[in-house]
Amino acid sequence: MLPLLVIALISLASWIFLALFRGFFWRTDQRLPAGDGPPPEQWPAVVAVVPARDEADVLPDTLPSLLAQDYPGCLSIILVDDASTDGTGELARELAARAAAARPEAAVALTVIGSSEPPAGWTGKLWALRHGIAAAGAPEFLLLTDADIAHDPSSVRELVRAATARRLDLVSQMARLRVNTGWERLIVPSFVYFFAMLYPFRWSNDPDSRVAAAAGGCSLVRRRALADAGGLDAIRDAVIDDVALARVIKKSGGRTWLGLADHVSSHRPYPRLADLWHMVARTAYAQLFWSPLLLVGTVLGLGLVFVAPVVATIAGIAAGNVAVAAAGLLAWSVMITTFGPMLRYYDQPVLSSLALPFTAALYLAMTMDSARRHRAGRGAAWKGRTYSAPAGKRVGQGAGQDAGQGVETAAQGEGVVRQRADEDPRSGQGHQGDTVPYRGGDRLETGRRPGDQD
Repeated sequence: MLPLLVIALISLASWIFLALFRGFFWRTDQRLPAGDGPPPEQWPAVVAVVPARDEADVLPDTLPSLLAQDYPGCLSIILVDDASTDGTGELARELAARAAAARPEAAVALTVIGSSEPPAGWTGKLWALRHGIAAAGAPEFLLLTDADIAHDPSSVRELVRAATARRLDLVSQMARLRVNTGWERLIVPSFVYFFAMLYPFRWSNDPDSRVAAAAGGCSLVRRRALADAGGLDAIRDAVIDDVALARVIKKSGGRTWLGLADHVSSHRPYPRLADLWHMVARTAYAQLFWSPLLLVGTVLGLGLVFVAPVVATIAGIAAGNVAVAAAGLLAWSVMITTFGPMLRYYDQPVLSSLALPFTAALYLAMTMDSARRHRAGRGAAWKGRTYSAPAGKRVGQGAGQDAGQGVETAAQGEGVVRQRADEDPRSGQGHQGDTVPYRGGDRLETGRRPGDQD
């Protein structure tokens, strides 16, 4: 039993280190307090950019929440219909019209534009976001939010208040994910727990730390900071685009903040294990930079940290070896204790923390399957598109710079990208509830709008 005792002691030491010296990743106190800091003297303009590809199922539950924001300043929404086949764009216009009719005195303008197939070296979501940012003009802030995300009425106001009061360039909230089904309740809290272990929020929020992370579902970014970081061109091939965005913002000298959301939630359903498996497996290997060595290290690490305590506890009790059982039980206890706050955040019983080793084993299998998919050429698949591991460090470097014919990055130089003159480039601002149709022949042109200010 000596080898098992050594493994159990190493696991226990690992958990003590993780609990005390890994940025207290397990605590859930990194939140955005309501009314955090004084309001700005003048509320800055915000444009919310929503990439949407076949999102007709969730839009009725989410888009009205953006249209009902109580933001005191100028707020408009650009929804980028990314070649949807389920009527996403038409449904968005209908929802905007209903919202404007219900609240004509405070209607939030919605513009629907189209995106094209992404060129080589771009992911579809980032290419769609690039179109939306190009059409946004020159607001001080851009809210990058996914189509499955619902916002409480004060969401934009509190994000902007935090950004202006703390002088932040990126404020991101990890939306509260669905935990309606048994598989969601088992896997979702651990998914967020593992993410926080990988990117401790405290470290990410520390300007002196190299750790940087964000949550793509809800990220408020200063337009100028995004431009200084190179725009979306700098991360155009990133599968895990939210973390990549935080990295380039922070690397360019910007200040970032990431926390758990209390008033932002995802309505994306994952009712079956297969749905959750695909969610994790499509990006897990990319998280390891497509490195076989990191994959081996991750497999060994997950086994040592999450599986070994259980094996040691059971084997030690069965063999009557008190030392092995005690070391395994202590390691398992620390594991359970650190998982408790995340379970409470998701309103789940603390006793379900006993299943964390099983969930970790599932994640281990999902990660290995992610590597298998990439080696088979299926890569990160999402809604009919597949992104393989890049050849070399980055895919499309050099060629990607010329890929965007017809769209000029909003981050380049002093100019912004505008739509054709026969369209309203200000996303319907001043036209309550107006929408802008996208026609197949329309294109985005470069230039500077008269009266635009930086």
